[in-house]
Amino acid sequence: MIKIHPTAEVLTNSIGDGTMVWQYCVILSNAVIGENCNINYNVFIENDVIIGNNVTIKPGVQIWDGITIEDNVFIGPNVTFTNDKHPVSKNKDFNLLKTIIKKGVSIGANSTILPGITLHENVIIGAGSVVTKDIPEGEIWFGNPARKRIQH
Repeated sequence: MIKIHPTAEVLTNSIGDGTMVWQYCVILSNAVIGENCNINYNVFIENDVIIGNNVTIKPGVQIWDGITIEDNVFIGPNVTFTNDKHPVSKNKDFNLLKTIIKKGVSIGANSTILPGITLHENVIIGAGSVVTKDIPEGEIWFGNPARKRIQH
């Protein structure tokens, strides 16, 4: 059963069973969301977005066109995704850059993910990081700019 809070504006019909959408979320009509997801308070999901199964998106996150989030991903509170390297108001030359978040990734609170990046499987991004490039599978990165850290 899908649970959608009455204050949420959900325009898509593509939401998997067991997903919960909390208060004050907006999900546009072409977004695709998998099963057993937890879309927390005050999340915005644009049209050209695919979200896999068992994904948790904490409050204050905006997921813009061109972003794909695979299964079993955790997106911490206030994570910022971007899809344009050179944002300008009313930009007629806008170039949508696709971002891919692979299976099992965890992104800490208040991190920023620049556009056109792939976070490969089981990556961990520490809170407050600014991710400026692709991250290989299974690595831990944090900082500004984010850098690879050695596990202890």
